[in-house]
Amino acid sequence: MITLTNIHKSFDGTAVLRGVTLTLPEGKSTVVIGTSGSGKSVLMKSILGLVTPDGGTITQNGTPLNHAAFLNDFGMLFQGAALFDSLPIWQNVAFRLLRQMPKPQARAIAVEKLARVGLDADVADRLPAMLSGGMQKRAGLARAIATDPRILFFDEPTTGLDPIMARAINDLIRDIVLETGATTLTITHDMTTLHTIADHVALLDAGEIRWQGTPAEMRQSKDGKLNAFLFSGS
Repeated sequence: MITLTNIHKSFDGTAVLRGVTLTLPEGKSTVVIGTSGSGKSVLMKSILGLVTPDGGTITQNGTPLNHAAFLNDFGMLFQGAALFDSLPIWQNVAFRLLRQMPKPQARAIAVEKLARVGLDADVADRLPAMLSGGMQKRAGLARAIATDPRILFFDEPTTGLDPIMARAINDLIRDIVLETGATTLTITHDMTTLHTIADHVALLDAGEIRWQGTPAEMRQSKDGKLNAFLFSGS
């Protein structure tokens, strides 16, 4: 669905992306792994249009990516959940829906999505500060899927969570991707996330895709860069 071809990006003369070529297969979960500073966030921001590449092309179904249309058809779970502190949870979840429909309808969908991620209806009227980190992450996931998008992005989805909650979030992401058939991109250095949700894996190292393939191919790979990352404790 989405293809990046020979993407370059530098900041103040320092190359961050060095000719990245990557395809996000339609309906599949692509996980980009790499250490901090490898260029993962810049890669995602380039697709979102938050960063303009210095060279290369990004296409969707073979045509140049139209960011305005793209942003209407995607959902995202941010690293820190990124909830609006002054809004109750249901309004956070329904933020985009409120532009499209009456409040009662938007609230009903928000409560439905909250239930899908394991949060009770009484959470809907609480403020984000009243929720634990894990609950905030679930609410952020509910917001990501509120409009039933065809494209989902997950930015380090388990950062800051304890192992039990991280496992729960990974399982939720896996189940939601399977249910919705969405095309997804996840950036992470968490191996549990990788093994739980990935259909396709790409290793970004020093701004270049050093290896890519399926999880099964990854487990059998003799690639030195890949194995150095997998067994580094990252």
